[in-house]
Amino acid sequence: MANLNIDSVKERTFDAIVIGSGMSGGWAAKELTGHGLKTLVVERGRQVEHNKDYPTTNLNPWEFPHNGKVPLAVQEANPIASRCYVFKEDAMHFVVKDAEHPYVQEKPFDWIRGYQVGGKSLLWARQTQRWSKYDFEGPARDGFAVPWPIGYDDLAPWYSHVEKFAGISGNSDGLPALPDGEFMPGFPLNAVEDHFRVQLQKSHPDRHVISARCAHLSKPQPIHYEQGRVQCQNRTLCQRGCPFGGYFSSNSSTLPWAMKSGHLTLKPDLVVQTILYDEQKNRATGIRVIDTHTKATTEYYAPVIFVNAGALNTNLLLLNSTSHRFPNGLGNDSGVLGKYVAFHNYSARVHAEYEGLKDLTTDGRNPAGGGYLPRFRNVFKQETDFLRGYATNFGASRGLARPAHGLGAGLKQQLERPALGPWTVHSGMMGETIPKETNYVRLDPTRKDEWGMPLLSVSIDYDDNDAKMKKDFFEQFTDMYTQAGFTNIQAQDSHQAPGLDIHEMGGVRMGHDPKTSLLNRWNQLHACPNVYVTDGACMTSTSTQNPSLTYMALTARAVDHAVRESKKQNV
Repeated sequence: MANLNIDSVKERTFDAIVIGSGMSGGWAAKELTGHGLKTLVVERGRQVEHNKDYPTTNLNPWEFPHNGKVPLAVQEANPIASRCYVFKEDAMHFVVKDAEHPYVQEKPFDWIRGYQVGGKSLLWARQTQRWSKYDFEGPARDGFAVPWPIGYDDLAPWYSHVEKFAGISGNSDGLPALPDGEFMPGFPLNAVEDHFRVQLQKSHPDRHVISARCAHLSKPQPIHYEQGRVQCQNRTLCQRGCPFGGYFSSNSSTLPWAMKSGHLTLKPDLVVQTILYDEQKNRATGIRVIDTHTKATTEYYAPVIFVNAGALNTNLLLLNSTSHRFPNGLGNDSGVLGKYVAFHNYSARVHAEYEGLKDLTTDGRNPAGGGYLPRFRNVFKQETDFLRGYATNFGASRGLARPAHGLGAGLKQQLERPALGPWTVHSGMMGETIPKETNYVRLDPTRKDEWGMPLLSVSIDYDDNDAKMKKDFFEQFTDMYTQAGFTNIQAQDSHQAPGLDIHEMGGVRMGHDPKTSLLNRWNQLHACPNVYVTDGACMTSTSTQNPSLTYMALTARAVDHAVRESKKQNV
């Protein structure tokens, strides 16, 4: 019997464990296995294999029973999930349903999740921008949050590393506030988007409209063909899962690459209950998991653990990983675990029309979505009555005009030969919010889910800084739109709850000082250095860029460190 137990432990022992298979978890798996480490990836959701498990990817519009819309009964049963732009008939199977995984809202918060192998990498908007030196320097300069323990130069080579493998389309724009990267050709702006670019340079030379940078293969390189991926087909059906691998996801790229190494073991349907901690060794030794179907518990062991469960779930897991040494959560000597959570403010938009360029319309589809305006407020110095700033998307399109009147033959002719309507333009604010101690998550003291895990209680809200930033966005874009010749300008405040941006960050932030942060400059827990956190939970501040590319780069950098330190027996 003793030998059987020893054999069982050996079978459950790995060189590294990765918790989560999404954007950053997939990268951890790819990098660890690439170094020859026998790696276990555990995922709380179901198995989703590339191509095999994309049930709607090749359906035509008429093949959807409800024409792509979500039935009213499903919407009413999912008031949170149904607010998300991907919660449609073609992709709602990749989005967590409200009743299946409840949480507690101390303040309104729309927590959008994707529990399956690949996580939300199947659903993301695929926008990829590097941070600049000014983004990393912001907290130290402005005095909010804590200073970042790293800067742009630390991450730049890792941005290049992940960009080459993932495949990023964009142009070299030469902007200090938005560093260039390793790009395939960018998707071009259309005529009105380019018109705004030209007019903006005349009226505001320090502001720029560029082609949005995105994780799409506009011109695949040999490394992408090695992954089994081919050129983006511009279908813009990405949220269904792409059968071509035209955009980057864990399922099409990093996980298959890791599996090809022969060093990956992937186990879906396992909720991680706790990270095991050995008080004699002062190290984490493994994880205890719960089978989502049988509720049976199992333990797995490894000398290195990467936590990539998604920002808020990573907070939940560390808070739930208690011991005599860490009664308030693993690594939580500072007491700031779960605090200083921030997000992006996506609640403001500006729409308008343009009566020019009537001889032109759009041709084809742009998977990048159009243009992008990098942040132009408080980049190099503090210049407004609010901290930090916002980036924006910018898009223009021209649709068919719907008949507004008519009878008989006249109406029939309008329907048969519809005229083109005016150009419409739109911008959406992507505002940075300030990490505050009052924005936190904690474990509910009494309520648990069906696997016995405490429910996560969320208390996150906007503040006066967000209101001032939104006001500035409305004013600036009304002015810029006016000077570009746009008309019928309308500002829209969605009043949406935090969370719907799907960019929650923090709670396990990086920092120099163990008294005010959880992680060091290598993403290691200060107090438990063989545990690394490289998903959104690690972020000290949010800046304005879409964060996924930064998660990828941080993960690759942290794995490199973990491998080097393992060889020295330092972790």
